[in-house]
Amino acid sequence: MRTKKPFMTLLALLATLSLAAAACGDDEGSDTASGSDTETTVTEDEGTETTEADDDAMAEDDAAMAEPVGEACSAIPADGEGSSAGMADDTAGTAASNNPVLSTLVEAVVAADLVDALNAPDAEYTIFAPANSAFEAIPAEDLDALLADTDALTDVLTYHVYDGGMLDAEALSGESELTMLNGDTVELAMEGDSLTINGESTVVCANVTTANATVHIIDSVLMPPA
Repeated sequence: MRTKKPFMTLLALLATLSLAAAACGDDEGSDTASGSDTETTVTEDEGTETTEADDDAMAEDDAAMAEPVGEACSAIPADGEGSSAGMADDTAGTAASNNPVLSTLVEAVVAADLVDALNAPDAEYTIFAPANSAFEAIPAEDLDALLADTDALTDVLTYHVYDGGMLDAEALSGESELTMLNGDTVELAMEGDSLTINGESTVVCANVTTANATVHIIDSVLMPPA
């Protein structure tokens, strides 16, 4: 009996060590599996977030590059800085200076020293911009007198600017009036598919986008109420 006891004790010790090793092996396997599952979940989540961000960026780009609408938009250059795509990168004063359709308006803006105001990077303007033909309809003598009178010219030009947001044609169609930068109001109305201002000026090319303004080209110069 004395010779068997150490042998039995050794067998019991070996059995205990085997069970402990097996238990450790199971724990390591569980930890590895859990780690793999967690890593896969994080990777999948990160991929989803990247895809959503890309989709949002593409949607914003598409909105920013929306083409202008209206019968007179064909006069806008097809490419270059004066094109609709080229103007979208510049603030309003610079964008207008690159567009030959608005050259007389730019001359008036320079004469009134309003270039910096229209180029304010933090501004959100809606601008009714008279085309060259709109200025040509004013008798030359009257136009020259207006360009020479800085106060009167500033009043006229700021009557074409709304500083409460960049409103596109759809947004404007839901408005009946706007208070412009000079403090006076304009009345808006839809006549068929055309937006009119004060019942006398019509938007002939809407939704020209710049970095700080939505520009709507109109066919006559707006005159503030006396």
